[in-house]
Amino acid sequence: MTSPPTMTHPRDRLLTLYGRKPVLEVLEDRTVTVDKVLLARNADGPVVAAILAAARARGVAVQRVTPEEVTRLSRNGRQDQGAVVDVAAPRMAALEAALEGPLATGPAQIFLLDGLTTPGNIGLILRTATAAGCEGIVLPRKGSPEVGPLVIKASAGVAYRAPILRVATAIEGANLLKSKGFSLFGLSMGGADLFAASLPERVALVLGNESTGISPEVQARLDGTLAIPMAGGVESLNVAVAAAVVAYELTRRRRASRAAGS
Repeated sequence: MTSPPTMTHPRDRLLTLYGRKPVLEVLEDRTVTVDKVLLARNADGPVVAAILAAARARGVAVQRVTPEEVTRLSRNGRQDQGAVVDVAAPRMAALEAALEGPLATGPAQIFLLDGLTTPGNIGLILRTATAAGCEGIVLPRKGSPEVGPLVIKASAGVAYRAPILRVATAIEGANLLKSKGFSLFGLSMGGADLFAASLPERVALVLGNESTGISPEVQARLDGTLAIPMAGGVESLNVAVAAAVVAYELTRRRRASRAAGS
């Protein structure tokens, strides 16, 4: 029997932004591929006029719809201002599809975000992990903020091209990664020294909630924990800062391995 095809969530290839100025900024950025723009029928004013002009200049059709239809897509009727845009994210995919495709075999370094709630932290992690060359950032749909204006702003626009891997929940992500040969490591004050620990080629680093840390169900799936050495009486780092330290330590190891093999 053949395996059933992997189901792709309809939002796994698009980022949705709302608010008049964010929509205008996207339309003015020619590096971003716009899928569609919706404006409420009752939306008007100078910024709306600028949106319509920018869309015409790019050849992007603008759909005039009811305010309720805009809110259905934005899921934030208080702040969407009657304007929403869908942007193509070429490197965003379902985790399961990625694990059956480009991440099926070979070395890979991934972050799994487990219950992070601060958009600024998520945006910074997307930026640093992408810059460091990590193959993916697993961002569960449940328990995580949408990749919206706040996340994109914190990422300085890198979110559009970050290797975001979507999955329903963090524990589903952990189980999928484990099933495809990834070892899962969390960050903990009592863990092994990050800079001295031996790590496998297929590794996923789990980053937990800003206040409560890694959830118990994901904690139970870990293969170990790692600690970033601290000096000067400092007890811990912001999760986005910790992610940057880990991402570039993994990059350093990868480069050293390549140099040794050349």
